[in-house]
Amino acid sequence: MDWYRGPLASFDTETTGVDVESDRIVSAALVRQPSAGAPTEAVTWLADPGVPIPEQARAVHGISDERVRAHGRPARAVVTELAAALAALAREAVPVVVMNAPYDLTLLDRELRRHRAGSLDEHLAGAELLVLDPRVMDKHVDRYRRGRRTLTDLCLHYGVDLEGAHDASADAAASLELVRVLGARHPERLGALTPAELQLRQTVWHIAQARGLQRWFDRSGTPERVDLSWPLRPARCSCGERLGPHHRCELAA
Repeated sequence: MDWYRGPLASFDTETTGVDVESDRIVSAALVRQPSAGAPTEAVTWLADPGVPIPEQARAVHGISDERVRAHGRPARAVVTELAAALAALAREAVPVVVMNAPYDLTLLDRELRRHRAGSLDEHLAGAELLVLDPRVMDKHVDRYRRGRRTLTDLCLHYGVDLEGAHDASADAAASLELVRVLGARHPERLGALTPAELQLRQTVWHIAQARGLQRWFDRSGTPERVDLSWPLRPARCSCGERLGPHHRCELAA
């Protein structure tokens, strides 16, 4: 069976902002579907991030400080459960759809580290998380299409229903359906590949896409730097070097 007809899961978060290094998870959802067209099952989390939710973020997802204080669970417990759920999917070899994966997965990794709950790699314990990123896939198959490529834009372009945008469960379900459509519409370029092959290809595609965006920033005089890493940005020490089992630094001592 082609991957886009088989079992898939999808992961999404709503947060306090867009900085993966400092912002916090407010809500999250994991949606599973055993096959195309089958009913979906969703598990959701609401976390008390431990910091005020900025007005700009509240305007997007509608989650207030009062709500998370009254009904949210401790952030450490939530991010630990999220990592465990993703690790279970990795062990089952179920592909996980993550729209703009370097954002959600990196934010989860930093939350785990912030709460001294290890790292995402440590929770995966050697199992490979097979990620399907509709943003990367769409840019690859339709490179020169003009316009934005947010989840809302992609769903509109591909005819995927998205009701309740910026709700983690709704966004995850729409992202899952979106990659099924992408696989079916591009059987040779996407659908015929295995999830493991797609994992490798998306890494390369993202690098090419990021370099193209960086050239555009450079030509326009914008100082922004584009990270080439996909699907997870590596954590860095205060000295600027990537963290790893062999990294030693006086600044981190």
